[in-house]
Amino acid sequence: MTMNRIWGLLVVLVFFNGCFLDDVKRQTCAQARISASNKLRDTNVHSRPKVVKIGSVLAFNSIVGKAAKIAVQTAVKDVNSDPSVLNGTKLELIIHDFGSSGFVSIIEALHFMASETVALLGPESSALTLMISYIVKELQVPLLSFRATDPTLSSLQCPFFIRTAHSDFFQMAAIADIVGYYGWRRVIAIYIDDDHGRNGITSLADQFASKRGKISHKAPIKPDATRKDIQDVLLQVSFMESKVLVVHTSTNWGLHILDVAKDLGMMESGYVWITTDWLSTIIDISSPLPKKSFAAMQGVITLRSYIKDSEHKRKFITKWKNLTTYGMSTYSLYAYDTIWLLARALDDFFDHGGKLSFSKGRPNQTKDSQGGLLNINSLSVFNGGKILLEDILKVKMNGVTGAMEFTSDRMLVFPAFEVINVMRNGFRSVGYWSNSSRLSISPPKPPKTNQSNSTQLLNNVTWPGETVDKPRGWMLPRNGKQTKIGVPVRISFQDIVKEVQGTNMYMGYSIDVFVAAINLLPYAVPYQFYPYGDGRQNPSYTDLVSLVNAGVYDAAVGDIAIITNRTSMVDFTQPYIESGLVVVTPVKKLSSGTWAIFKPFTVELWGVILISFLVVGAVVWILEHRRNNDFRGTPKQQFGTTLWFIFSTLFFTHKQSMKSTLGRLVVILWLFVVLIISQSYTASLSSILTVQKLSSPIDGIDSLIPRKDRIGYGARSFVRDYLVKEIGISEARLVPLELPEDYEKALNNGPNNGGVIAIVDERPYIELFLSTRCQFSIVGPEFTKNGWGFAFQQGSHLATDVSNAILKLSETGELQRIHNKWLLRSACSSQGGELSVDRLELKSFKGLFFIIGFACVLSLLVYLVPTIYQYTKRKPDSSISSGPRHMQMFISSIDEKEDSVIVQEKD
Repeated sequence: MTMNRIWGLLVVLVFFNGCFLDDVKRQTCAQARISASNKLRDTNVHSRPKVVKIGSVLAFNSIVGKAAKIAVQTAVKDVNSDPSVLNGTKLELIIHDFGSSGFVSIIEALHFMASETVALLGPESSALTLMISYIVKELQVPLLSFRATDPTLSSLQCPFFIRTAHSDFFQMAAIADIVGYYGWRRVIAIYIDDDHGRNGITSLADQFASKRGKISHKAPIKPDATRKDIQDVLLQVSFMESKVLVVHTSTNWGLHILDVAKDLGMMESGYVWITTDWLSTIIDISSPLPKKSFAAMQGVITLRSYIKDSEHKRKFITKWKNLTTYGMSTYSLYAYDTIWLLARALDDFFDHGGKLSFSKGRPNQTKDSQGGLLNINSLSVFNGGKILLEDILKVKMNGVTGAMEFTSDRMLVFPAFEVINVMRNGFRSVGYWSNSSRLSISPPKPPKTNQSNSTQLLNNVTWPGETVDKPRGWMLPRNGKQTKIGVPVRISFQDIVKEVQGTNMYMGYSIDVFVAAINLLPYAVPYQFYPYGDGRQNPSYTDLVSLVNAGVYDAAVGDIAIITNRTSMVDFTQPYIESGLVVVTPVKKLSSGTWAIFKPFTVELWGVILISFLVVGAVVWILEHRRNNDFRGTPKQQFGTTLWFIFSTLFFTHKQSMKSTLGRLVVILWLFVVLIISQSYTASLSSILTVQKLSSPIDGIDSLIPRKDRIGYGARSFVRDYLVKEIGISEARLVPLELPEDYEKALNNGPNNGGVIAIVDERPYIELFLSTRCQFSIVGPEFTKNGWGFAFQQGSHLATDVSNAILKLSETGELQRIHNKWLLRSACSSQGGELSVDRLELKSFKGLFFIIGFACVLSLLVYLVPTIYQYTKRKPDSSISSGPRHMQMFISSIDEKEDSVIVQEKD
């Protein structure tokens, strides 16, 4: 509401108060006000006045207003009877009934302002609270409301407004958690079309959005609706798919809505009804309700502000029973605590030197639309209003509702609710919700205490129709509407999706899977296929998914890859086939050739094997030469014997015996190495000679990246974006291809003749392409992992049920049977060809060569150290022999047989 509208209301007030005056009367009225003002200032000399006026605007025609009136009157009486609160100052409460008229409420609020009131309680309506908040802002009077729960009433817009109950923001968060707990994704919101209703449902939509839920339909009811109007709205709702209904209204309208729903058969099994706390308020205040009313709310879930049991609360409830026949509601408790909150704030206000000081009117007079002057000096501006506002926000007390304390954003601490399930003969609590612990079957505790770790969030609920089984939450519409399903019109690979000419029917792999899944559902799904595409080229599947998201189609069926940018627009079913990108390229058959016996090993490996034979032979000769006669003789004989011995180990035919321990150790390890090498050689050679080999210059996506050759891909598919954005291949290298014939021609021509070196596409397409084209083959592994699924609008209940049906098809083998029927048609499946495997390389045997090398070095060290030591003991004098002479003598000593050396040492 703009300030112009507020001042328009002020005009009305001024008119009714007789302040729309001519010049003569204006002077008289002004003198009277000056006199009254002076008298008031005289009475404000004392720091604590005898009486403080507070006002309250309530609707006596509502059960909440009636009960709240009793609560605030009781609270004022209790405050005035307690000398420790205001130290002798009494509260004077002035209550006005605004009924259902917002206009009257505004007038009453302004009336209070003219009577020098320090605070205003109410009204119940959030919309009227917003209007009045503009007035109290101008006159600096705190406005406290225990019933205006509209979450849009903020301190920025309404600086003098204080909510002394919990905002609907938390109710909506609790409802969103309940809906999410049961796995429902879409709800219908029914509400009264006023500020309170609209803003509450907007908050609910925000809560659902954070949990990937959605309000699928909003059903507003006009504030002055008749039973016929309500019936028309609910009748429209009854034809919709979602059966989870959230009702956010006031106590005046709620029972009428449920009563009409009962007459329309909407309180039966299959429906879910969730209400905000208006229903629990009616039950609490008006119980016992008529049986007809309870029958209309059977199975409903509602919320109630959670107030912990305490001695203070029990005493007040006892007192309440003696005061009235009304039941006790949480809003009555909040109304009672609001008076005490204000009283404690006033006590602090006076303790800090606050005084009741009012200023009359504004400095300047205001002109009306006719140019006349409006005298509004009868309105009083509370000079201490800002200080009192701060004192209210600083109060920390324990009331009948528990801890009364405000956060920095003026919210009451510890928002919590009970989750109530209404049954035919009563109601019961099935759980709790708090902002800290969320849903729980245990009563919530303050945020800093340990919460229950129970995995059960709510107890069992009795739903409409007196069933304990959780409703599915949706039904197919009863208006005969068919599900519109978009189907891509492909011009290639029509074994997957194909339109039957002259009909509106389709066939193919994807169609058969979808029909089989639909037939497994426990309910009938009327659907109609609609072609998407011009029939001249394959359509864009991302565009098709976008149309589902926009509501043009309810679903899309076909070979639709589940990729990231599409999952943000629609809900996909469980993949019915695994898919991924692969590379296909021309291949050539390899013959074994004349020199095939050398192909098992690479050149490097052959070289290392030969060097190893020579090194090991030399080490064995050194270790055995002095002891073993088989390794003695002329140099020529020794060389031949050593070569014969070491190469005969390849076939395990060596006849020389080992005399030294070190020699035996080296030979044992060497025979192990020879065994591994010979077995590997035999296996590789057998594969080369018996299995047909294929060769290709490309061995996967990694080998395509550094090249400059052109690459083909399926036109209008996601492959192009993936190769460019994820792999980093230049867009200039990519060539879009439509038909399998185009694939074949491009691959046959090759990159040098206007073709491509390879094609990248999804595996199912490539397998169909290769089924009759044996000159091409997939090279390398898949380099993405995804699948094909059916796309539904976000939040669609069919997506979940069809996913379950696909899983059942997989478990029974029906999914594989459909796959074999359409996709397993390979004429090349018997060729047994495979891409040539890499030859065995040196890196595969590094460990073996390291072991034998280490053994040889260690054995030589162990052998040479004592040998050198023996030589140094019997070597000639260094003064006689030169360096070369010493070396010659050392070699001669090594060449000597070990027995002769021992004899010489003894002599």
